[in-house]
Amino acid sequence: MKFDDYFENASGVGVLSTADDKGKVNAAIYGRPHFVDEDTVAFIASDRLTHANLKTNSSAIYIFKEDGSYKGYRLYLTKTHEEKDSPLIENIRRKKYKGIGHKDNMESKFLIYFKVDKVLPLIGDGK
Repeated sequence: MKFDDYFENASGVGVLSTADDKGKVNAAIYGRPHFVDEDTVAFIASDRLTHANLKTNSSAIYIFKEDGSYKGYRLYLTKTHEEKDSPLIENIRRKKYKGIGHKDNMESKFLIYFKVDKVLPLIGDGK
């Protein structure tokens, strides 16, 4: 399956889960991943708990559930690098924010890249 096509067209809700260096877990609603290639995805993040956790623990999991069903995927991820206030963010973001004074436009954003280690269906072990 071409996951870039799937995530570009699927409707649903996604959760990105991270943990700090002591194992304390965080989960946050995130938009669909942006596929750089088959093995690399990127997410746009604010400077909050998810971003802080990824500074000390590069592992994450993204869970996506399709609207109206229990179909979807789990992406097991490892952070590779990030870009602060990358100009690429405005080009790839799906939701556009209006005006310079909009709250979302006033804080730094990070484009965080991950290697996709494993993909499993939302439910089951994929076998």
